[in-house]
Amino acid sequence: MKLTISLAFVLGLIINLHGQIFNPVSWNYQWKNTAKNEYELQFIAQIDDGWNIYSQYLESDDGPIRTSIIWDKGSHYTLLGKALEEGNINKGFDDIFGMNVIKLSGKIIFKQKIRVTDPTKPITGYVEFMACDKERCLPPGEANFSFQVTASKEEETASAEEKKTNSETEESETSFVPSIVETDQTPIQVEKTGIFSISKPGKPINECSTDETTVSAETDSYFNIFFLGFLGGLLALLTPCVFPMIPLTVSYFTKGSADRKKGIINAFLYGFFILMVYVLLSIPFHLMDSIQPDILNDISTNVGLNVFFFVIFIVFAISFFGYFELALPESWTNKASSAEGVGGILGIFFMALTLALVSFSCTGPILGSLLAGTMSSSAGAMQLTVGMGGFGLALALPFGLFAAFPGLLNRLPKSGGWMNSVKVVLGFLELALALKFLSNADLVKHWGIVKIEIFLGLWIIIFSVLALYLFGVIRIGHESRKDKRSLTHKILGFASILFVAYLVSGFRFDERAGTYKSLTALSGMAPPTCYSLVYNCDCPHNLNCFKDLEAGLAFAKSVNKPVMIDFTGYACVNCRKMEEHVWPDPTVYSLLNDKYVIISLYVDDKTLLPEDEQITVTQASGSTRKLRTVGNKWSNLQTSYFNTNSQPYYALLSPSGELLNKPAAYTPDVETYANFLRCGLDAFSKVQNKK
Repeated sequence: MKLTISLAFVLGLIINLHGQIFNPVSWNYQWKNTAKNEYELQFIAQIDDGWNIYSQYLESDDGPIRTSIIWDKGSHYTLLGKALEEGNINKGFDDIFGMNVIKLSGKIIFKQKIRVTDPTKPITGYVEFMACDKERCLPPGEANFSFQVTASKEEETASAEEKKTNSETEESETSFVPSIVETDQTPIQVEKTGIFSISKPGKPINECSTDETTVSAETDSYFNIFFLGFLGGLLALLTPCVFPMIPLTVSYFTKGSADRKKGIINAFLYGFFILMVYVLLSIPFHLMDSIQPDILNDISTNVGLNVFFFVIFIVFAISFFGYFELALPESWTNKASSAEGVGGILGIFFMALTLALVSFSCTGPILGSLLAGTMSSSAGAMQLTVGMGGFGLALALPFGLFAAFPGLLNRLPKSGGWMNSVKVVLGFLELALALKFLSNADLVKHWGIVKIEIFLGLWIIIFSVLALYLFGVIRIGHESRKDKRSLTHKILGFASILFVAYLVSGFRFDERAGTYKSLTALSGMAPPTCYSLVYNCDCPHNLNCFKDLEAGLAFAKSVNKPVMIDFTGYACVNCRKMEEHVWPDPTVYSLLNDKYVIISLYVDDKTLLPEDEQITVTQASGSTRKLRTVGNKWSNLQTSYFNTNSQPYYALLSPSGELLNKPAAYTPDVETYANFLRCGLDAFSKVQNKK
């Protein structure tokens, strides 16, 4: 990118040295009095046809030189907020720089509000800018300015009249931080001190919301995580660590009790304690979540922890392949086992705890997947509890059911080599999941090593090798080549081949989005389709979006469009589901692309803030927290402003900060989400009509 700008710069320099020197941008300056000791300074750029300069609010410094107003130091004036831009402003892809930029063309007015304490002293400085056309760029230019705001009586009178005329339509702003406005248009004070600190949210202009769908989506999410936990528990039952213990334990309760009824009760109690042990494992995460609302998100997106999980899952996979055995310290198991002798209910509890400990080599990797997956969600602690409950219930059910119906034990398959196949298949799944954690770290740190092509390619290799294993072409670990493959092996082998074909379909090109077509089954698991070696893009489906609040709001004000603040995350599963399944819908896409300015704020962005912005804030719980990263700043904005830490979270605002309608969380229903956006547009029309 820097090479591109250098070539454009040199080309422009050669043209200026060997041809007639010209400047396609001319500058004029005006000012007007807006209040006592306050003035609006106007920098008016007249740009020749076919040429453009660039906005102050570019998202990256790797492209063109942004327009900057450089002020000479002086104690006799104070800037009020940032400079606004008005005129022909367009955001889009620039062929010269190979990136999305904000171009200014025609007549552009930069408006800067200022407070002056000594009007006898001039206000001076210069404007720095770069002018380009479709083929070349000129060297950066400078235009000096000097304002003397001491006005004549006539000018003061005219300025006062103009102020009176425009007072109903112009709004005095001191910041681009949204000042949420109540329905009676009374602004709430907002203060910016390196972060965004907001006293309270305002009332939405429209009351329409997506509450019912959001609640339904949350319920579905809990059901899904419970089902996945239950499925994980069933898989754990089939492993060599657990399966042989079912008939032994059931026989102990049914034959070792004085009567059959008591034996059944003890077996059910044993199952209940198994469930309780796994649920209790999630309690510490609730305590952490209450201290700091987004601590689980911080943990799940921690780069070091994700790399650690990547390594651990590789180790889990190798263990499942039979090359070594994972186990907890033997002393833990011995202590739990010795406590079984106390008898009664307490003894049964320690029997359940012993089962959890001795089966760790098989259950640990599955529980690790559940733990890591739920921590990255917005309701991590609760979802972890639900998932652990599903896992524990699946492990517990057989002991109670077979105790009640001992005849069913005769229908259980005998322990044998098939259990090793279960472990090997789980090993391949662990390898695939390991890449998810490496991908999380890569997305957060922007390393660029696990792009969508790399991820899909490695998954294709993993599941292709799994298919070869299931068909008996290759053997894993200490398996004998004499072992024959059953019909179940072959069915699973064909399923693996079909899944590989599905993965290959992820390389289809989506012409409208300009990226690969997203795979529904891999939403949140695979990297976003924009994170690509070939079709890299800055925003989902090449929509125009900003990743900085001030830049986005300034652009929205210049084009007079409402804003959608998208609280999202690089490792957020439901965010990817929304972007890959809801946003591509023609109606939703049209609304987002044409009617809104999207500001995506990544709460897990690990980019460090400048030191003067790394401040300590007091949270609702009373504890303090230092905001060190960009993600910390956005998550603090969300929790203090909207009193929630869930992602995705969508808030619709006017460019001036009015809350248009009630924000929405995860809304997988396309029509409901489209209505949410339409409701915001209707509220924005009401705001416009009042002006």
